[in-house]
Amino acid sequence: MREFAISIYLLGFKLLFSIFKLFPLKNKVTFLISFSENFFYIYEEMEKQNINIQTIFLCNPRTFPIFEKMGVPTYLLETTDTTQAIKNIYHLATSKHIIADNYYGLLAATKFKRAVTCTQIWHSVGAIKQFGALDPTNSTRTAAANKRFHKVYNRFDQFVIGSDFMGDIFKKAMPAPNATFLKTGVPRTDFFFNEARHEEARQYFHRINPFLSNKKIILYAPTFRNDEKSNDIIPLDLKKMHTAFRDDYILIVKRHPASIWKLDEMTRMPYFGFLFDYSNDPYVNDLLVLADILITDYSSLPMEFIFRKKKMIFYAYDLESYQLEAGLWEDYESSVPGPVVRDTDEVIEAVLDAEIDHSQFDDYAKKWIQYCDGKSSERLVKKLFAND
Repeated sequence: MREFAISIYLLGFKLLFSIFKLFPLKNKVTFLISFSENFFYIYEEMEKQNINIQTIFLCNPRTFPIFEKMGVPTYLLETTDTTQAIKNIYHLATSKHIIADNYYGLLAATKFKRAVTCTQIWHSVGAIKQFGALDPTNSTRTAAANKRFHKVYNRFDQFVIGSDFMGDIFKKAMPAPNATFLKTGVPRTDFFFNEARHEEARQYFHRINPFLSNKKIILYAPTFRNDEKSNDIIPLDLKKMHTAFRDDYILIVKRHPASIWKLDEMTRMPYFGFLFDYSNDPYVNDLLVLADILITDYSSLPMEFIFRKKKMIFYAYDLESYQLEAGLWEDYESSVPGPVVRDTDEVIEAVLDAEIDHSQFDDYAKKWIQYCDGKSSERLVKKLFAND
């Protein structure tokens, strides 16, 4: 029934797109936005370079409030407002540039004019877990669904990459034989070369939470797991963490946007002044600047925290099951730049261990941020709009 509903939706989308495709292309760029950081830097650079082009933001509900404040036409991509949904299709059919940061099934119902360029910028610098064509869950999907996925991949004319290694991953994950790679680096990484913004982030957090000014910060930022749609329990022993670190550290939690578990007031109360939940803060890079230690798992955040050259701990308590379910691009334990731990006791031990292997950081940086030097947005905008 779900596939039937999707096919009906895409049939209607395709019909309207075909009608609007008869209209002349406009000097317009439409962004398909799931995450904010890359597009924030692209648009800021467009203004710096005085790019004279109409801009449309099509957002999910989480990013909509961020871009609505920027004074640019901003709409919900998935909306129950029929008039707005039709307008969204119109913008997609009449834009010279389409820039997406995720997989968007609606692209399967499009066939852009030759003059249109569709760019995949992706929402992270790299990837530890498999996605796209090599997502292990594809085996449980229908043939129609997998066919639709490949139609979407073939809509992309170019991929923005931060390294050749990520380019090789895209070749496997989103096979688009005629696509090219823009070796500009990833726009969101420009943040790590902007000390003024770092200081602004620190001052903001210290102002709203004076506790953060006096102790070292541990940031726990795990990725999403499918069972978190129903499981709302944080997988750390907070009592042990509090006992071990309350005198010297503060623990900040930033859950994945798709996860439902949260630290409600009753959970936080015994750990007042030690435990803080910043899951609703939209800018994770601001928290990376604040952190002295990152605890994560299969997230791509280490590929950005590597700029800071600070300790990372990989809390992979479910490594075997996660690898079977989600799939990983490499051998996990040998590829991450820090200790792999399995329970809270090992997390505590790793935090207290002063040793850091900086040679791991250098190798990791070469693999993932090869082209990221603080000028990624500048190079990308020049390439995207060179002929406009």
